[in-house]
Amino acid sequence: MTEQLPLNELTAVSPIDGRYWSRTKVLLEHFSEFALIRARVLVECEYLIALANAGVVRAFSKEETEFLRFIPQISLDHAREVKEIEKTTNHDVKAVEYFIKKRLEGTSLADVSEWVHFALTSEDVNSVSQALCLRDALENVIIPTLASLKEGLRAIALSEANTVMLARTHGQPASPTTYGKEIAVFVARLERQLKQINQTAILVKWGGATGNWNAHVVALPDTDWVKLAFTFVQSLNTDHGIVLELNDVTTQIEPHDTFAELFDNMGRINTILLDLSEDLWRYISDDWVLQKPKAGEVGSSAMPHKVNPIDFENAEGNFGIANVLFEHFSRKLPVSRLQRDLSDSTVTRAFGTAFGHSLVGYLSLLSGFRKVSADRGAMLEAVVSRPEVLAEAIQTILRAEGVEAPYEQLKELTRGKQITLEALAAFADSLPVSDAIKQKIKALRPETYIGLAAHIATQ
Repeated sequence: MTEQLPLNELTAVSPIDGRYWSRTKVLLEHFSEFALIRARVLVECEYLIALANAGVVRAFSKEETEFLRFIPQISLDHAREVKEIEKTTNHDVKAVEYFIKKRLEGTSLADVSEWVHFALTSEDVNSVSQALCLRDALENVIIPTLASLKEGLRAIALSEANTVMLARTHGQPASPTTYGKEIAVFVARLERQLKQINQTAILVKWGGATGNWNAHVVALPDTDWVKLAFTFVQSLNTDHGIVLELNDVTTQIEPHDTFAELFDNMGRINTILLDLSEDLWRYISDDWVLQKPKAGEVGSSAMPHKVNPIDFENAEGNFGIANVLFEHFSRKLPVSRLQRDLSDSTVTRAFGTAFGHSLVGYLSLLSGFRKVSADRGAMLEAVVSRPEVLAEAIQTILRAEGVEAPYEQLKELTRGKQITLEALAAFADSLPVSDAIKQKIKALRPETYIGLAAHIATQ
C-alpha cells in the first residue's frame, strides 16, 4: 500500500490544485471551503447588525458593531474550529452559528446571542454567501484578467490594422482582410460579454424555511420583514459593480436563475476565446504568425526543430473543461424537487473548478500572445499569390455597369483555379464596358482589396 501522500502540486487529484496551482491559487480567497465559511460568518454578523439597525433588537454601540465586523476576519484556525463543530452538528451552517455565539460569550453582546441566525434557514445564508464569493472572484480576479486580455488584443488590432491577410471562408481563399481587423472581431465579441457580466445582478433569498417568512412573522408580526431583507441585501452592495438583489418570491432555495445566466455568460466568453485559440493555432500553422523560441524549452521529444503552440492548445482544452461544468451548473441549479432538495449543494462546491480552468485558459492566452508576432511579409505573400480573390470585386463592378451574367462569367474563369493578374486583365479587355471600367478592373490588386478592414480594426 502506498504511504499517505501530503497534498501538494505533485499529489493533487485536480490539476487546478496541482499542475496549475501557481496560476489558480489566487482563487483560494473566493472558492475554498475557508472562503465559504468566512462569507457565512460575514453574512450572519451583518444580519445581526441589520436587526439592530431595524430596531428588532437593541441598538449596538459603535464598538459592538465594530466587534461584529471583526469576527468575519477569521484565520485558518478559526475555520478549523468551525469544521470541528460541524463534526458534531453534521451541518455546516449551524456550525457557523455556534462559532459566532461562542465569540459573543463574555462580551456585551452576549444578551443578543440567540438573535444570531434568527428565523433563518441555512439556504438563506448559503444563497447570499455563495453570491458574495462569486462576485468577489469575478471583480477581483476574473474580470481584471479578461480586461487585460481584451486590452492586449486591442493593442494588436491597432498595430496590425493595415497588415493585409488572406481571409478564408470554408478554409478556402476569400476576399482579403487584415490581421488587425480579425483580432478586432474578438475584441468586440469579448467586450459585449464583459459589459453584460459587469451589469450582472445576482438574486439571493432571505425568506426562511420555505420562502414565506413564516417564522419571522409569527415571532414578530409587526416587523416589515421583506423591507428589512431588501435593506440588508442592499447594504452588501457598497462599492460593487455586480450587485446582489433580493428575490422575495422563492421556495426554500433561491431558484438560481441568475446563477445560470452568469454561468451561461462565462460559457460564451470561454467559447469566444476558444474560437480565438483555434484561429491563432491555424495562423501559426500557416506560418503567418511566428512563435518566439524560449531558451531551454523543448517542442518535441523527437523533433528538435519544433516550437509548439502549446499556450493556445492549453487554453482551448481548459475552456472546454470549464464550459462542460458551466453548462452543467446552468442545467442543474435551476431545477429542484418541490421546495428543495440537496443535490445542488455538492454542485455549488465545484464553482471554483470551472473558474479555475477558465483562469488557466485566460492566462495561457496572455502568455501565448506575448510569444508571437505577425509575419507581415508571409501574410502579404499569401494574399498576392491569390489574384482569383478579385473575382468578387470584378463581378460586382460589372453588375453595377449592367453587364449580363457577370457572376457566371467570373465563375467560369476562376472557380477552383489559381489565376494570374494577366489573365484577369485579358478578361477585362474582352468586356463590353468603357475603357475607364477596364482600367479600373486592371488596377485591382489583392493586397489593396481590403474594403474597410483597417477602419474596422481601429474603431
